[in-house]
Amino acid sequence: MSSSPALSARGSGLALLVVGLCWLAVLFDGLDMFIYGSVLPHMLEQKALGLTSGRAGDLGSYATFGMLVGALAAGTVADRIGRRKLMLSCVTLFSLASGLCAVSNGVAVFGLGRTLAGVGLGGLLPTAISMVSDYAPRGRAALTIGLLMTAHHAGGILSAYVALWIVEPLGWRAAFWVCVVPLLFVPVLLRYLPESLSFLLARGRTEEARALAGRYGVELPAAPAGRPATARWESLAGLFRGREWIQTLLYWLASFGGLLLVYGVATWLPTLMRGEGYELGSALTFVVLFNLGGIVGMLVAGRASDRFGAPRISAIWFALTAAGVFLLSVHMPPMLTFAVVFLTGVFLNSAQTMIYATVSIGSAPAHRATAVGWTSGMGRFGAVFGPWLGGQLLAADKGDWGFTAFALAGLSSMVFIGVAALRTAAAGPAGPKLAPAH
Repeated sequence: MSSSPALSARGSGLALLVVGLCWLAVLFDGLDMFIYGSVLPHMLEQKALGLTSGRAGDLGSYATFGMLVGALAAGTVADRIGRRKLMLSCVTLFSLASGLCAVSNGVAVFGLGRTLAGVGLGGLLPTAISMVSDYAPRGRAALTIGLLMTAHHAGGILSAYVALWIVEPLGWRAAFWVCVVPLLFVPVLLRYLPESLSFLLARGRTEEARALAGRYGVELPAAPAGRPATARWESLAGLFRGREWIQTLLYWLASFGGLLLVYGVATWLPTLMRGEGYELGSALTFVVLFNLGGIVGMLVAGRASDRFGAPRISAIWFALTAAGVFLLSVHMPPMLTFAVVFLTGVFLNSAQTMIYATVSIGSAPAHRATAVGWTSGMGRFGAVFGPWLGGQLLAADKGDWGFTAFALAGLSSMVFIGVAALRTAAAGPAGPKLAPAH
């Protein structure tokens, strides 16, 4: 079998460059994603745009619906036009959309801005995962993806401080103006981010791939076997060949429950804690702890997944997540609550990311963006449902039931990814393998 492009740039400056630029892009992705939840308590308190809890939940779902569209389209588009162009487009889109939110004078315009931002956010993440997978060192793919995803949670932490330092003195619109700043990063990506070598070879652009490899002093990977993936639906059809459809559906269902949990908690955690009597600054502390836990969890889960297999680690992490989320519905001393929020962040965020790692590592390079994009995209149905569900429960004065519902979602993802892990174990040695190009 031909060597993977993940092996070609091992230990090279190109790998460091790609991971570093993608990390910064995902940092801005996380800032834009989490900023709504961070400023939401202030917006509800001020009745900005006439918001109620129910309507706020709807607005939270607009962004995740946009992410669904972006994620579903990203894989196919990236496999056709390239990872680099799509990343540039996504950063531009969610930055400009945040500006639309900042100038909005009503719920409709604000909702449009969040939806468009969601399209950019949803398209960026699977594309960045595919890029770093191409250049990850041998045996360190899951760890590299985990490292990339720490940027998403660093962005979440940044959103809490933006809300704390800017919203009180300047108002909620200023927070969305901050989210326009990533537009200045686009020229940097344009200048320094290289295209994926595997994409260039898959599209028959061998001379470009050879020139890029020569410029950075890396080995040019072997061209993928078979004809280039030129048919629009060829990559998607590959996910259902033979008995692969079973594994694909298991990943999609696990991703649904995981993203319901991730975005339900991300949207409503500060508001729920504010409802428990915490001041805005204290409530935002939970956002910081949740995302700090996410950073720790990504590094721990990535290392463990490279050793024991990403699907196994994801299943265990989802079980621990469900326990942590359920505990949040129980009245506990403040310090114990802080600890539970941190540990829940450790397990929740990395559990979902290890689903992506499993899919990315196990996919052929020419079809990797499609596989990750559709797994993320189908999971976005859960991301749409989670914020809406939280809003409806809060509007009905049943916020504690939200924690129970989110815990059940975590248990369902544990079951689906657990079955996928058992099927992987039955098929061969532990851990996902690179599939042959097809």
